Amino acid sequence: MERQTEEKDGKRIYMAEDCEETGNGMCLTEKVIVVRPDAFPGSVGNQLYFCMGGDGAEPDPVGQEVSGVSLDNGEKICLKRSQVLGTLKPHLLPEQAKLQLSQIRPVGALPIEGNIPLYSGRCYQEDGSYLAGVCLCNEKEAMDYVWMQRPYQNIVMLYDQDGSGVVEAVAGKLIFLDRATFWKMQGPTDGWNMELT
Repeated sequence: MERQTEEKDGKRIYMAEDCEETGNGMCLTEKVIVVRPDAFPGSVGNQLYFCMGGDGAEPDPVGQEVSGVSLDNGEKICLKRSQVLGTLKPHLLPEQAKLQLSQIRPVGALPIEGNIPLYSGRCYQEDGSYLAGVCLCNEKEAMDYVWMQRPYQNIVMLYDQDGSGVVEAVAGKLIFLDRATFWKMQGPTDGWNMELT
């Protein structure tokens, strides 16, 4: 039986049953995390963050720090591992949060200053909406962007410097739009259903 969606101050309250994983045995890095509703005294606050790492983000952590980016307003925050409820089930991520997520570069991405972006990444929602693309400096960053976005987004596209589409991910299927791109982008492709066009 589906539980009733709880709300406070017009915001949905996410609980343990909204999470794919909970507990100390899970990795939080590069996943959407749910912060406990009582983590911010006085209000629910934003509960959804994209985890960027920290010594508390790995399974059975040795530390407590978890760094994240708000999927409400893009602000960076440091949390304690004990404030994290779990990782969100991807299908529960709201459209506005998906748009905010699409603007986050992968963990370890090179600074834009002093580097020439070779690719841009963009995510399209079911209604066709999207925000400006993010700059990606090399093939690894480009594939990391696709990898981190694919569980949450409808369509993920990579474009080269000329604005031509080179990689598309739709519903877990990775499509390399040309052979040259396929050979350049050997990255984390385990679990993908891939094809060349």
